[in-house]
This record gives sequence, C-alpha cells and structure tokens, in this order.
Amino acid sequence: MKTNHSLNIKNDGALDFLSLGALVHRLDPGIIPFRKATHCDIHVSGGEYNVAANLADCFRLNAGLTSAMVDYPIGDMIAERVRAMGVKPFYRHFKHDGVRGPNMATVYSDRGQGVRAPVVFYNRCNEAAGQLKPGDFNWQEIFGNGVRWFHSGGIFASLSETTGELIIEAMKVAKASGAIISFDLNYRQKLWDIWGGQSKALDVLGRIVEQVDVLVGNEEDLQKGLGIEGQDVESKTKLDPSAFYALIDKAVKKFPNVKAVATTLREVHSTNRHTWGAVAWVNGKTYQAPTCELDVVDRVGGGDGYAAGFFYGLLSGASEQEAVNLGWAHGALLTTFPGDTTMATLEQVKALAKGGSARIQR
Repeated sequence: MKTNHSLNIKNDGALDFLSLGALVHRLDPGIIPFRKATHCDIHVSGGEYNVAANLADCFRLNAGLTSAMVDYPIGDMIAERVRAMGVKPFYRHFKHDGVRGPNMATVYSDRGQGVRAPVVFYNRCNEAAGQLKPGDFNWQEIFGNGVRWFHSGGIFASLSETTGELIIEAMKVAKASGAIISFDLNYRQKLWDIWGGQSKALDVLGRIVEQVDVLVGNEEDLQKGLGIEGQDVESKTKLDPSAFYALIDKAVKKFPNVKAVATTLREVHSTNRHTWGAVAWVNGKTYQAPTCELDVVDRVGGGDGYAAGFFYGLLSGASEQEAVNLGWAHGALLTTFPGDTTMATLEQVKALAKGGSARIQR
C-alpha cells in the first residue's frame, strides 16, 4: 500500500499493531461521587491497551497486547473484555495469594457533571504490571511473526524501576524488526513521585524517546516528561497550536529520530461541553483538524481515541491530513460513549472525518 509520508511502514505482518502496557479496571459510578455511590459500572482500560482495543474493534486491524495478567476473578473478567474487543494477548501470568495480590490495578473515576469536574484516583498497590521486567517476554518470537507498529506509554514507564527498561528492551527488538515505534508520553507526576520524581522521569523517558518514530503528547508532556523548555508563546485559547509547534521544534532537535508528533487540543467549558481539535507535526510539516463542539458523556479515553485513529490513518496509507482528521473524529466520537474504549464504527469515523457534522466550525 503506497503512502505519501516517509514513515516507511511495512505493508504486512501477523500483527498490524502491538502495545505494551498495564491493564486496569475502572470503577465508574456515573455522575454520582464515590462518597455517595451505591453501585458502579466496570470498564477495562489502560492507556496502551485502549489504543490496541480501538484499532481492533473499530478500525478492524490485527492488534495485540503484551501485559501482566493475574490469575484470579478480576483478571478473568479483564481477559474476557480483552478477547471481546478482538485484541490478541501476550500475558506474563502472576498468581494471586488470596489476600495481598499481586493485583490488577483499580481506577476510580466518577464522570462529574456541569460545573463539577470528574474526580479520578487509583489503587495501584502491589500491581502486577509494575513487576514486569526485561526478560519476561520472548520478543524475538513475537516480532519474528511480523509486527508493523509497536506502541507503549509513559503511564506504564512510570510504574516501577523495571517497566521503562522493559519498554526499551522491546523497542530495540521492534526497531531491528522494522516496526514503526510510537510512544504516548502521558506524564503523571504522582506516579513518578513514588519512586524517583521528575529527574528519574527525564532519564527514563529520554532513553525511551531515543527509540521512537511517532510521539504523542501535549505541551505539558513535552516540558515535564522530556525537559523541553517552553517558549513565551501566548496562546489565545487552548485550541491555538502555536505553543505546541514551538515546543516540537525544540523536541526534534533534541530527538532527531522523531518523525511525527501528535496531540489533541481541548478547551473545557464545562464537564459536559468541550471544544475539540487536534494537530500533528510530520517530518517538518504541520496538520490541523477542524474544531467541533462536544456534548461529553465520558471524557476518559478521548486522547487514546485520537491516537488510534491517527495511527490507523498512517497504517492504512491515508495522507497525513486524513490521518489527523480520522484521529480527531474517532476521539470526538469516543467521548459520546461510556467507558474508555471505542463503541464507534469505522463508517461513523470516516463520515465525521469528512465533515459529517452540523457542529463543525471551519
């Protein structure tokens, strides 16, 4: 399949896409705060997993996931959801001791409403994914069957002293096999602070990004995660990409291997009303999606939705502008569903990407 960008994506492989990251389950009481909740829905999530699940379910690609799996009922429930989304799993299994773990992490997140923002907190105590380390997966065998695109993220890198090293181990094999490598910076101060703080993050993320072709991250991610100093660029709104573009120039000087950088643009008017846009920089050129008004049901996972659509566009041979628009459209649709992963169809995404919405403001 011919592409008009210079990422040199392989045309075929047993897997179109492979993620490495932690699986979590998110407890969602809807608009009720947890202190008053009497019941909740359970969503399976994980920044790296979400992209694979979106690509498998909506975009119909062969997507896989390498992760930790605990053999107990919560693990069984998560594994069932992974299968239902059509993702091929490669698990390092852990046994639960019946009392302390190791555990599949829990995310608690109400949806907020109107002027009340969502509240998110975690229980990542004794998390199995944080115990993953180099040597846990047979990367030569996994990549030996052909993988077109490999992806991981900063949340997984921040879990422990070994997870970042595992990402680097996998990326070196991925690069040798000819896979495109992407990474979502997803800088989370609280997670890094537990075992090393920002100085450790700069070391680990810097060594990871040296392996990366396609970077996902906003201004804060680039500044805090990679130590890129921001310029004094006055953004009129959060939808103005000028500050982001200024940071990219510095980022690619520091990491000349990076061929593309992408992020969403979001202005939050209230919990349920956002203005939504997206941009990407690919080999020195910038591309911007339209903006639209979102009536948000559940904002969690919108950024992963953008990444999935953008990656799909590049994998399927679309132009850079089409890829940005596909990501923007899929991320927008994802906020209209409960949960962290997609319920959209490819036809819906393509229709919105082409302008099939009365709310688009050009």
